Amino acid sequence: MITVNVELGERAYPIQIGADLIGQTELFAPHIRGASVTIVTNSTVDPLYGNTLRAALAPLGKDVTTVVLPDGEAHKNWETLNLIFDALLGARADRKTTLIALGGGVIGDMTGFAAACYMRGVPFIQVPTTLLSQVDSSVGGKTGINHPLGKNMIGAFYQPQAVIADIGALRTLPARELAAGLAEVIKTGAIADANFFEWIEANVEALNRCEPQALAEAVKRSCEIKASVVAADEREGGLRAILNFGHTFGHAIEAGLGYGEWLHGEAVGCGMVMAADLSVRLGHLDEAARARLVAVIKAAHLPTQAPMLGASRYVDLMRVDKKAEAGEIKFILLKRFGDTLITRAPDDAVVKTLDASVGT
Repeated sequence: MITVNVELGERAYPIQIGADLIGQTELFAPHIRGASVTIVTNSTVDPLYGNTLRAALAPLGKDVTTVVLPDGEAHKNWETLNLIFDALLGARADRKTTLIALGGGVIGDMTGFAAACYMRGVPFIQVPTTLLSQVDSSVGGKTGINHPLGKNMIGAFYQPQAVIADIGALRTLPARELAAGLAEVIKTGAIADANFFEWIEANVEALNRCEPQALAEAVKRSCEIKASVVAADEREGGLRAILNFGHTFGHAIEAGLGYGEWLHGEAVGCGMVMAADLSVRLGHLDEAARARLVAVIKAAHLPTQAPMLGASRYVDLMRVDKKAEAGEIKFILLKRFGDTLITRAPDDAVVKTLDASVGT
């Protein structure tokens, strides 16, 4: 097992990475202090790992309840969030009740938001079961739900007690979900570590094959990078915004099509192509680097052509973005691998990028 620490003073916590961790009682015991635990999962993950987690918690002698939510990004909303609150209130959960998020990014985001809100804050543990959630969404304390007008626009910064990333859970991932996770791995290398990006280029086929050693390295390095960024800028006052490379375009794709039509990682993969194109148009990035990025995104079986929503629709959606200021869109662009900038862009350059990126 590998441990990566997120250094946030009194709120520091470990990310534990390894195979078959969900069944290890000793990993959960130090982080559960109250008498009760509520597992939040979904209808896909509970049959796979719910019993393993419940068996791991049994020796602790806690009162364990499980909330099984519907699966998918389309359910990341107020209605589904209230199902968690209904269960907590129905079980008379108190301030020491620990929530455990067992699932992918949707479950992690909603469980974290519920933990931040219930009784104004109860502890929670992330147990991410998808590659995307292991390398990105479970780390850093961003929690929330979607609104029809914008993705993740309602939420809170709220850090978990621990992240337990079981690489073994990735064996049951559908190929499409695995590819979606690789988008965030590629993003991390592109924005923060040129050597890691080269490693991804060299090992993308091993990652596609779900080879354990390659996956463990990808998760470890991605978490190390994200942990260092979060420690430096927990609430996205500056540096942390670089983690949104590809997300301004990607979130517009998700909202424009309807949440769940494209997976988050698919939209981010395509969004990175669009952001790289804009980077070239504005003279920040050379064409050779853009071609390398597009090649590795294609090799990970991610889309590189955006859906047809219309340029004006894309622009409207991108204005409803957490980085936007006074209605002006801000983009995370590449200068070279490992080096980014946050900037506005002329409307004509954005429209040309949209015209060039949208599929016919």
